Amino acid sequence: MEPVIIVLVILVVLVFIALIKTIQVIPQASAAIVERFGRYTRTLNAGLNIVVPFIDTIRNRIDLREQVVPFPPQPVITQDNLVVNIDTVIYYQVTDARAATYEVASYIQAIEQLTVTTLRNIIGGMDLERTLTSREEINAALRGVLDEATGKWGIRVNRVELKAIEPPTSIQDSMEKQMRADRDKRAAILQAEGVRQSEILRAEGEKQSQILRAEGEAKAAALRAEGEAQAVRTVFEAIHAGDPDQKLLSYQYLQMLPKIAEGDANKLWIVPSEIGDALKGLSGAMGNFAPNNGGSAPKVPGQPTERREKPSID
Repeated sequence: MEPVIIVLVILVVLVFIALIKTIQVIPQASAAIVERFGRYTRTLNAGLNIVVPFIDTIRNRIDLREQVVPFPPQPVITQDNLVVNIDTVIYYQVTDARAATYEVASYIQAIEQLTVTTLRNIIGGMDLERTLTSREEINAALRGVLDEATGKWGIRVNRVELKAIEPPTSIQDSMEKQMRADRDKRAAILQAEGVRQSEILRAEGEKQSQILRAEGEAKAAALRAEGEAQAVRTVFEAIHAGDPDQKLLSYQYLQMLPKIAEGDANKLWIVPSEIGDALKGLSGAMGNFAPNNGGSAPKVPGQPTERREKPSID
């Protein structure tokens, strides 16, 4: 009985193993390569799959999702013989599991080496300044070459990114000095432009202020002259409306004499010839008054004007 039990146990174990090898569950976005006696048979897609145990074997399981592979910095020589280190990141996706398994031994290593050689070809035709400012151009050229070369491997390169471009330390120091000089130059230019604009605005403001001040003074002078003219007209009309006689005019003459003689610098003042008539009229109004005691009689009408010296006060 014991040998029979042992045989039954062995048969159960073999059946269990056969079931395990027969039923293959492939996860979503994955694929498996099946070989029969070392030869490619088919590709298992996602889901439940049945294979022949002990005859069919799973050669490779491949992830069909997009993969991201960063490559270490690679030294590349530019057209002006400067060595720069470039970090790259490749985004790729396996589209044909069979080709990725049989067309290339290791597609990751193949993509890396192809990236390095392509970078050297592209950067070798650019100088340092263009290399630092042409990331998009380098990415597009690198992606085109990689996509064309990896197509037969069953791989599609979706994106290629340059993570960093590091020039030599001496070049970095020179670039920093140049950038600092450019910033100082721009700052000086902006400051000079600000001062210039400020001076222009100040000059425009002074010009506008002078124009407005001149216009105001002109308007004020015009209004003042107009007021004086109006005052003269008013006085003239008032005098004519009042019909003044000789007595009033004589009195006005006498009132104006002190104003004519005002000022210490006046050495000479003029007495009108009509002052005689004014004095006659005034004396007649005051009761036929006649100057005596050495006084001089007023001149008659028509007598020429006398020039009298004003006594100076020392």
